[in-house]
Amino acid sequence: MMVKKIVIIGPESTGKSTLCEGLAAHYKTVWCPEYARRYLEERGAKYTYNDLLEIAQGQQRLEDELLKEANAPFYFIDTNQYVMKVWCEVVFEDCHSWIIKQIAERRYDFYLLCDVDLPWVADGLREYPDLAQRQRLAKMYKDILVSSGTPWALISGSPSERLQRAVSVLETAFPKEAFSE
Repeated sequence: MMVKKIVIIGPESTGKSTLCEGLAAHYKTVWCPEYARRYLEERGAKYTYNDLLEIAQGQQRLEDELLKEANAPFYFIDTNQYVMKVWCEVVFEDCHSWIIKQIAERRYDFYLLCDVDLPWVADGLREYPDLAQRQRLAKMYKDILVSSGTPWALISGSPSERLQRAVSVLETAFPKEAFSE
C-alpha cells in the first residue's frame, strides 16, 4: 500500500500540531512535527532570513526521515515549504530559491488548511495575535492551495471537531478500496 502524504497548514496557533497528532493516533502512523519550533526553541525566537532557509532545509530532512516510519494509509506533515514561502515573504518580502525549487519538485496527496477560528495562544514563539493578520495569512494559504491543483479542505471548529472533520474528509477523498493492493 502506498502512503498518502497529507500536509496540515495554516497560520500559527490554528491547531496544526494537535490535528497532526490526533490524525496520526487515529490512523496508527507517525507525523512530522514543525521543525521551526525545535529550531527556535534551541536558538531563540529572533531569526534572520538565512535562518528561515536552515529551518526549511531542516523541515525537509525531518519530513523525509519520518516518512520511512509511516504506516499506510497516511503520513501527516505539520507544515511544508508553502509555509516557509509565506513566512519568508511576509517577514522579509523575499523567498529563497531553494524553497521555491522544493515547492516545484515535491508532491503531496492532500492538504488540510486550519482555519483561524481557534483563540490565539501566546507561547514565546508566535508573532501574530491580531485576528486580521491571521485572516490575511489564512487567505494567502488558501490562494496557494487553490492554485496548487492538489486537493484540499478547510478544517475548523474545536480541536475534537477538527479531528472528526479531517477524518471524514480523508475517508471521503481516499475510500478504503483505494488502499487495497
